[in-house]
Amino acid sequence: MMMDGLWTERSWPVNFGGGDEDPRPTRVLLAEDDVELRALIAGALRREGYAVFEVADGEQLVRYIHRMHGDGELEAGVDLVISDVRMPGRSGLDALERLRERDGALPVILMTAFPGPELREAVERAGAAVLFDKPFEIADLCTAANYFAASH
Repeated sequence: MMMDGLWTERSWPVNFGGGDEDPRPTRVLLAEDDVELRALIAGALRREGYAVFEVADGEQLVRYIHRMHGDGELEAGVDLVISDVRMPGRSGLDALERLRERDGALPVILMTAFPGPELREAVERAGAAVLFDKPFEIADLCTAANYFAASH
């Protein structure tokens, strides 16, 4: 069932690692500067079966993306990015634009405490899968993560 553009019920398995030839769990890169919210989201995603890599700000997010694509020390690739929009250093939107220069297909979920029509337009232009307005239900974020990870 779809509600406001998001699936509200899951009808797929938790682990989207790629079948028998690739049994790894789905990997999520989570960028959130609020320590408590980051821990809450990471814990919920891990309970869903995801491997979660956490970064605390936009600069770390951009560095991870660069290393993931072979610039410097290589980082593990990810199947999904979940990021706050406003963070110290660089914004999640800036990181998304950097990511799109290297990977046009990787799904990105953004979160913001400062929604508005201009931000929504910028997020859509940059190619984010969805934008969550804070506060939101963690279960809804997990449902979206399941949906977009399965489609990648």
